[in-house]
Amino acid sequence: MPAPTELAERYAALWNEPDPERRRATVRELWTEDGGQILHPPQEIREQAAAIGFFATVLEARGHAALEQRVAIAYERFVASGEAAFRPRGTPVQLGDVLKFEWEYAPLDGSAPAGGGTEFVLLAPDGRIRSDYQFIDG
Repeated sequence: MPAPTELAERYAALWNEPDPERRRATVRELWTEDGGQILHPPQEIREQAAAIGFFATVLEARGHAALEQRVAIAYERFVASGEAAFRPRGTPVQLGDVLKFEWEYAPLDGSAPAGGGTEFVLLAPDGRIRSDYQFIDG
């Protein structure tokens, strides 16, 4: 099983990876085949959902193909411009098969982070991610 800090660093690096083949390989290394990311969406998305009658909004990407697509879209939207990147924040903490770590999205010019979040990751016996619960700050 990878050390908590190593896993948090590999996780953050994945979202910054420009090469689609490396992203694909890293998704397969980090997540189990049926692994997923469950996102507690930002307030804006929850409000938009509530406006059309959805009050328990959860977003989910499950399986390698869906996770690869999620990472690719996030890369294009947030990182491809070369102006900002994702990075781990703080010290990861592991309790049994659950890992908690924080991350931030920060401009590469050194200015203040533009956002961040917290991950609660349930690990499979082989050390890969079975479920990744993401909470975006704000």
